[in-house]
Amino acid sequence: MTTDVATSRVLVERDDLVDTLAARLGEGWRLALTSAREVDDRIRITHLLLRPVNQRLEIEVDISTHDAWVPTLAGVSWAGGRFDREIRDLFGVEPRHHPLPRRMVRHGHWPAGWYPMRRDAGEVPDFPEDVGSYPFVHVEGPGVYEIPVGPVHAGLIEPGHFRFSVVGETIVRMKARLWFVHRGVEKHFEGRSPADGIALAERISGDTAVGHALAYAMAVEQAAGVPVAARARATRALLLELERIHNHVADLGAIVNDVGFGIVHAHTQRLRESLLRHHEQLTGHRLLRGGITLGGATLRASPDLDLLDAVAAEVAELVDISLDHPTVRDRLTGTAVLDEDSARQLDVLGYVARASGIDSDARRDHPFLAPPASWAPVLHGTGDVLTRFRVRAEEIAVSVAMARELAELLAAASPDAGPAEPASCSGAGVVEAWRGTLVTRVDLDGSGSLGRVKIVDPSFFNWPALPVALSDTIVPDFPLANKSFNQSYAGNDL
Repeated sequence: MTTDVATSRVLVERDDLVDTLAARLGEGWRLALTSAREVDDRIRITHLLLRPVNQRLEIEVDISTHDAWVPTLAGVSWAGGRFDREIRDLFGVEPRHHPLPRRMVRHGHWPAGWYPMRRDAGEVPDFPEDVGSYPFVHVEGPGVYEIPVGPVHAGLIEPGHFRFSVVGETIVRMKARLWFVHRGVEKHFEGRSPADGIALAERISGDTAVGHALAYAMAVEQAAGVPVAARARATRALLLELERIHNHVADLGAIVNDVGFGIVHAHTQRLRESLLRHHEQLTGHRLLRGGITLGGATLRASPDLDLLDAVAAEVAELVDISLDHPTVRDRLTGTAVLDEDSARQLDVLGYVARASGIDSDARRDHPFLAPPASWAPVLHGTGDVLTRFRVRAEEIAVSVAMARELAELLAAASPDAGPAEPASCSGAGVVEAWRGTLVTRVDLDGSGSLGRVKIVDPSFFNWPALPVALSDTIVPDFPLANKSFNQSYAGNDL
């Protein structure tokens, strides 16, 4: 399998944008990212499309800052319509004829006319109190009542508001309101040296330190023409699998804990702790920070393969114990179903997509290192909580097996970086992070500093699928559904 990346670029007129994008989507391309950047008195909008294997296409359009509008993509792409709204909120570019024109990132109490990603944004203005600014749709009918949850939650999770319209215990409609914490992450990258960006990328979403750091590093390397040795690629792939394992282990226990099976949750927390201590020995940090570097990757010790095998065996036993319990199996089966058609329409990614029968995985479709011949994505098609649980359990076993093969590859791989690639001043990194395909695009300025860094965590694509899956689900099963998706607030609310 080739790991060479082929990127094509085309600049189109504003009036041709929708037709051009629609034609490419019809050819099997997927819209993975949309980025805007000010260049002099213009705003350049870049749409990054992906297609297996390692094919990339950038469709760009330039517009004047004094005539800042584009035709909306909402009619041809669900994701495109959401990217339209994001760019409108952050850059002030109006998506004309958008069917859902209200704000998305900028809540209603944000000052009108202030766009935080624009060069002339200035200091952050005072924000008035947010009282009733969000136009929730009120569902009416006999027996309908509302249950508000959040935005402040118990524990340490970030804010998000869920508004349930319910009859009896059955959810008729659920609306998730996010973006309570716009941290300005992408703005923080601007002007930094590329090497300084690694630490920031690792902190975008704490549970995805490797995924975000690696996507960022790969984007910079393509933009600057930095070569990466075979041994470093293998190390990076190993770190990705280790991150996948510890997150899946924790979530399997959290899912069954929400049906009262706390003993399994306790054991998975114990296993996760042993993995985090192992990670600290490998990179110096429990969440694997410090392992990814520009042009390389570093390990302080060799991975403990016996530990990984032991964890995989114990997880398999815990999964069998859980699913042999009739109450657990009954609560997971048929709960919060996301059918394949809905998943495709929403461009869902990662284990959520694979549990709905969508065969997508960047480790195969956009590899930076050819996966082992024995590897294949875990794929099921029922789309309920039980299936998402099974997919994630099976992915642990697959990732442990892959980690063993990668460790063997490390011993034989060359440390030599090889010839430098031609610099292009822009680049994109595509990785299969543990939640799904994660994409980062980087533009370097004339001095080699970071000009624009655009990040798309898989949660941006997957959050809208949760309300769809919850239709006809009972309220007590919301925690199960939410845990089985487990999307990131921080990765979404940049």
